Amino acid sequence: MPAKRAVDLTGALLLLLVLSPVLLTASAAVALTSAGPVLERHRRAGLGGRPFAMFTFRTSYAGRVTAVGRALRRNFTDRLPQLLNVIRGEMSLVGPLPLAPDAVRDGLGPERARLAVRPGMTGLWQVGGRSELPWEEMTVLDLHYVEQHWLGLDLVILARTVPVAVAGRRVAHAAPVTPVRVA
Repeated sequence: MPAKRAVDLTGALLLLLVLSPVLLTASAAVALTSAGPVLERHRRAGLGGRPFAMFTFRTSYAGRVTAVGRALRRNFTDRLPQLLNVIRGEMSLVGPLPLAPDAVRDGLGPERARLAVRPGMTGLWQVGGRSELPWEEMTVLDLHYVEQHWLGLDLVILARTVPVAVAGRRVAHAAPVTPVRVA
């Protein structure tokens, strides 16, 4: 889908530019408040099961979440380095939740089906309740996305992501996105 990739690249580059003060401030805060690298790498399964290193800001030190880490997690700022993964083509702005390779290695069902598209920074799971959702419901939303994804749905999800991120994790959850069927 060349249009989706164009939106991903354009969106990621624009977001990196617009959010560069936030990214620089977050980087400095992480570096100045605890030892270690600013970014963490998490192994995830990408398109077709291809493993990649997903970037996030480091939010813990010596096994404990730092005060800066809590602040970064509250509004999902810890996930902004994933914009680099989008530019590299390992992730999309919108897609299924990126899973660890172990979660999809032996799976034959829903976990394997997610590998048909690039994992996303956001998706139906985020705008539909994120961590408040049971795993099974998150899987259903991801599978619905895999089956029905199209650029219009991506744009709706992106628009719904902004208020969810601004509101932060303390919100009970956002209203679910109504699934869209394409004939």
